[in-house]
Amino acid sequence: MAKNKKRIVVIGGGTGVFTVLSGLKKYKNVELSAIVTMADDGGSAGMLREEFGILPPGDIRRAIIALSRSDNKMLSELFNFRFKNGKGLTGHNFGNLMITALEQITGDFGKAIHEAEKILQVEGKVIPVTLENAHLYAELVDGRVIKGETNIDIPKHDGRLRIKRAWLKPAVSINPRALRAIKEADGVVIGPGDLFTSIMPNLLVKGMKEALENTRAKKIYVVNIMTKFGETHGFTASEFIKTIISILGENVVDYAIINNRRPTLAQTKKYAEEKSMLVEWADLPKKPVSILGDFLRTRSLIRHDPDKLAKVILSLV
Repeated sequence: MAKNKKRIVVIGGGTGVFTVLSGLKKYKNVELSAIVTMADDGGSAGMLREEFGILPPGDIRRAIIALSRSDNKMLSELFNFRFKNGKGLTGHNFGNLMITALEQITGDFGKAIHEAEKILQVEGKVIPVTLENAHLYAELVDGRVIKGETNIDIPKHDGRLRIKRAWLKPAVSINPRALRAIKEADGVVIGPGDLFTSIMPNLLVKGMKEALENTRAKKIYVVNIMTKFGETHGFTASEFIKTIISILGENVVDYAIINNRRPTLAQTKKYAEEKSMLVEWADLPKKPVSILGDFLRTRSLIRHDPDKLAKVILSLV
């Protein structure tokens, strides 16, 4: 590694990790690692997980595409392609199938990821948070227990009910590669992403809390812009931060990045139909230090702008 390169680890899953990696990979003085959740049990990834007994490939696939240095757009489109018809193929994602095939060929999930990284010319590392199989559980405030990431993500229960606690069953340990990446990092970025289904499955892994406590890296939490019905209905930025603190403890996270630009009414219309609301930022805790600013992208979907995020992350690291 070049002398002045900054090692940055991004922890999460879904589109949040993709957003952060997409912005940071443009900087030549950054060495990236993505640590991704292994709790996905829905859609194509869930079907492959059940049928082949492999770890879910969906979040791995997204991170690989984000870190690809290939100029071949068709290759990325192919890796993202989802079959809309065909007996046994409908709903499956080509990239998920390919990672599954590579796992069958190599006999090892880690080796399968490495081969996929080579095919897509990945610059950086994509690391499963654990190499053990576990499912996500959540207890609601009314005492009901919900099993599975998908059932939390797409609630069949009243999505206004708060989640009291979440855990992994069985308890699983952190991947040694993830532990090493965090230990050697200059910066660790947590999120953005669905709090209980993309972020928590990483933080709940045995050894993660201690890894984040002991690293010299600056720890940065990127707070979501919008709430999620069934997970964070009615949450403020303060509640997002306090939930993270409840798992990691006080004084572990150094900074919280919070968007304070309001989207247009046209942008929020679609989200209102999904019972999703803008995350308000009043009454923030003194720790971690809050970094408020315009981190919203200008296109129709309400998401973080990769370049704005990258700029502020690098300034903190």
